[in-house]
Amino acid sequence: MNLEQIKQNTGKMILQFSIPAMIAMLLTSMITIADGFFIGNYVGKEGIAAVNLGLPIIYLYLGVGLMVSIGGVAIAGMALGSGDREACNQVFRQTVATTAAFSVMISVIMVFCFRPMLSILHADGKVILYFQEYYQIMLLELPVMVINSSFGMFIRGEGDPGYYMKVSVLNVVLNVIFDDLFTACLCWGVAGIGIASLLSALVSLACILYYFWKKARIYRLGAFRFSGAICVQSILNGSSEFIGEMSTGIAMFAYNFVIMRRIGVDGVTAFTIVGYLAYGFSMVVIGFGQGASPLISFVYGAEEKKLAAEIRSRTNRYVFGAGTVVFLLMLGGSGWYGSLFVQNEAVKGMIQSGMIIFMISFFFSGVNTITSFYFTAIGKAFESAVISFARGLVILLVCIFTLPALFGMTGVWMAAPVTEVTTLLLTGYFLYKERKFRNWNIN
Repeated sequence: MNLEQIKQNTGKMILQFSIPAMIAMLLTSMITIADGFFIGNYVGKEGIAAVNLGLPIIYLYLGVGLMVSIGGVAIAGMALGSGDREACNQVFRQTVATTAAFSVMISVIMVFCFRPMLSILHADGKVILYFQEYYQIMLLELPVMVINSSFGMFIRGEGDPGYYMKVSVLNVVLNVIFDDLFTACLCWGVAGIGIASLLSALVSLACILYYFWKKARIYRLGAFRFSGAICVQSILNGSSEFIGEMSTGIAMFAYNFVIMRRIGVDGVTAFTIVGYLAYGFSMVVIGFGQGASPLISFVYGAEEKKLAAEIRSRTNRYVFGAGTVVFLLMLGGSGWYGSLFVQNEAVKGMIQSGMIIFMISFFFSGVNTITSFYFTAIGKAFESAVISFARGLVILLVCIFTLPALFGMTGVWMAAPVTEVTTLLLTGYFLYKERKFRNWNIN
């Protein structure tokens, strides 16, 4: 990275780093959408509901992986910005190793959590069967997915985001081919979907390892000296991302709990299908965040704090624009969208009536998320954690347990936009404080 180049072409550099990251994240979401398509058309609505009931498990993996990886990437980026390449390389090796160890530990623990989770959610019949078939395989796939994501952040830190984008394209293509083979042709059901994900992730991991053995210039695989201080600092610095993902997992559990009790399997299925779109948009936002974060960390480490704030501000404008585009595109397409996944008229009606309400949140969620990334990238973990905790857990849970009680399924759709608008007030307050502090230091 070059400081003068970032100063002269700030917008271009943001897009140069963010677009490949965004495409990679979008491709990741396409895997989820493709899985949903094959499950909906070859297994049924119970299969979609079963996969959705286990989403908190996936968010647990993502939370731990992002906590260690984003915290480590921020530390490595600041070390690189200050010119200490050996230190940033040591952080890289420790970060990946720690991410792998934590992911495997989660898989061991989760083996014993399936039945209690299903019991609390009052799942029965086919839903239980499909849940167990799918997530027994995913306990092998999810650690690989998290390790791949961690490596991908450091590939972007190398200044080569295009390579990880190509790996993501390969992952999606293989996943769709395997989905079709195992589900449509061999009729393996949800187990085939899980096997397709595992095989695709393993091929992607092989491509990533090749990159760090043969092509990387800064971050190289090898032995490292474990540092407890760096581990703690990484975890603390990435704690907002952990809180964000765990909050999402808890919120998803709460959503499922409320919907299963008040509406039933049809409601969970409708919410899951709308959730595919929300997940895709969140991947766009996270892509922008992951693309902008190395730039922010680098310039902040070089004492260019005003430039770091400018990168954050421009990125926020980009994600707000992206939210507007998605909203307008889907404004008249909710009926067609639902038909891609199910033919059940009750479920399609829920999707069509609720999608527009839910998508209002897209105007605000991107700004809140990017600002949280910004505070993590400059080492202000408290502000980032509070934003993530508020929007992902505290405010959202209040909305989940109150709005559906008042408005039924409409209240379910209202929970996200009400949460994001409320969180935006908190985000604005932290930015105001940070700007005052920055100006005081400059003067």
